[in-house]
Amino acid sequence: MPFGYKAAWATAGSADAGSADAGWSAGSWAEAEARAQRLADDEQTLKRRFWRKLRVLAARLPFAEDLIAAHYCAFDHQTPVHVKAALIGAIAYFVLPADVIPDVLPIVGYTDDAAMLAAAIRLVAQHITPDHREAARQTLARMRGARGF
Repeated sequence: MPFGYKAAWATAGSADAGSADAGWSAGSWAEAEARAQRLADDEQTLKRRFWRKLRVLAARLPFAEDLIAAHYCAFDHQTPVHVKAALIGAIAYFVLPADVIPDVLPIVGYTDDAAMLAAAIRLVAQHITPDHREAARQTLARMRGARGF
């Protein structure tokens, strides 16, 4: 059975999820969900886009270490499928250009991404291991060191 994020986001865009108040139409939610599903289905594309975007933003994102730890946990073969669903949904949200708050807005552009990641991590925190966190710290240090940050 191929992994997808759909189970973790089954209510995305529904009135129960409160998304109608966020200014998204049913069509835009459907488009975003379809894009995220395609991205989640293509694991290599998701990984490539994740690292490309993170390299550009590593020094400016206060939640970069958590994001990298979530990535390592999501793609760890020991991680349960329901945990992968939550984390890949948050990672796909970070990678996708369609956003509730556009990422190009100064200061507030990544607040929705951070909130999405924080919610996913809170749900699955016990599965993000010290090894994931240490690998994230080392990766972030290398990224910031290579860019002179």
